[in-house]
Amino acid sequence: MPAERPTPLIIIAELVMFCAVAVAAVLTASEANWDLALFGILLGFTAFSDLTAIETRSRLKTSGSFLALVLAMVLLGGAPAAVIGVLTILAGWPRWRDAPHYLLNNLLTYATFPLVGGIFFHGVTSAFEISSADLFYYTLVFATFLVALATNFSMIGAYKCYLERSSFIVNVRTVLVPVLPSELAAALMTVGVAFVYTEIGLAGFTLFGIVLIIFFYLIGALLLSQERAEDLEQRTKQLASFQVGMLSALLRTLDLRDQMTARHSAAVARYSRAIAQRAGFSREQEELVHIAALLHDIGKFILPDRILKANVPLTDEDWMLIRRHPQQGARVVASVDGYGPIAEIILAHHERIDGKGYPRGLEGDAIPELARIISVADTYDVMTARDSYRTPVSTYDAMQELRRVAGAQLDARFVDIFIELLEGKDINFQHDEAADFEKELALESRIAETAKPVMQLGRFQSPVGVG
Repeated sequence: MPAERPTPLIIIAELVMFCAVAVAAVLTASEANWDLALFGILLGFTAFSDLTAIETRSRLKTSGSFLALVLAMVLLGGAPAAVIGVLTILAGWPRWRDAPHYLLNNLLTYATFPLVGGIFFHGVTSAFEISSADLFYYTLVFATFLVALATNFSMIGAYKCYLERSSFIVNVRTVLVPVLPSELAAALMTVGVAFVYTEIGLAGFTLFGIVLIIFFYLIGALLLSQERAEDLEQRTKQLASFQVGMLSALLRTLDLRDQMTARHSAAVARYSRAIAQRAGFSREQEELVHIAALLHDIGKFILPDRILKANVPLTDEDWMLIRRHPQQGARVVASVDGYGPIAEIILAHHERIDGKGYPRGLEGDAIPELARIISVADTYDVMTARDSYRTPVSTYDAMQELRRVAGAQLDARFVDIFIELLEGKDINFQHDEAADFEKELALESRIAETAKPVMQLGRFQSPVGVG
């Protein structure tokens, strides 16, 4: 939902909190390490990283400023790190142009989590007299990174949830969890840089700068690639949904002309899916035969109402028209991108094993297997349905007829499977005018998941961004 603007009370509260953090930084400043050379290098890294951050179309920004800030907490202390954080936000504002209330929240956040992280690190090292020669020192560097990350995300996330009236837990799951692997990698890199600094001093930051730039460039490129892949998947699902919706609309239009055809299509779709499943076909092939069966009679649009409703005896010319409906249906469906395999099945659903079918006179294995499945289901439903153009027969008589034509008209294997299903009462489709046509369509109308909101850790970028 669109972000709201904060109330004046919230603005005042943030200003008061910022002043409190500034006072805390001043009170602890004397205990910090104000090495100007190191301070300048770290400030340069954070500012440069923020100004050159990679931003995706979903407004996720990735940079190395957070890593450099954690190093400032560890090597300098809370107060210098807080100053670097504030100066980084101010230096980056001309590029990002955050709204004033976002800028204030970013300033508060980037002053608070560096101060908290620095106080945490140096408080623990002082209390337990831990030096850089101790292994636990570097474990503590890693822990400081996590404390800073948690503080940063909590402040940014809470403000975002307040503005958007969204769930903080949902933001943790959809925003923080996906980036945790890269953040943990950055934490390990921070430990490595801290170790290099203790061993060789400022010269180690040259290597740090090169590695930092390469690492976050690769992370940014990965994010962009992932976003493009997600966009492509989303568009593919939307296109598939549109295509199914369009064909469903055609079927519903046919239903308005002839409810028998719509009910029949739904029945054949359910039967065909059941046969394919029992025959051991893959899930994808089950889906394919189901939608092909739903659409197998869509070519009957070419038939006049007197033929569809079968109110009069059919002439030879009428039968010629009827024999054209597989071709017409296949032509309609083939015009939809990606539906070529379905069109092939529709075209062949009136072919016979003995080669006496239509429209191409295919024989035996030359007929697509899924088309042979539809032929069995189609034949059975025409014989047994009460709304058929012929007098319906009992299920028993229909099974006997299926057995009689197996191997000549129909594929004997699929006839046996279908009869096994019927005898086991594994199919619950009822032969009446209220056949569940909409339920069968719904199986082919799955809609893609909505895009998940993405938030950057540490700074806002309309409505929220990461640093």
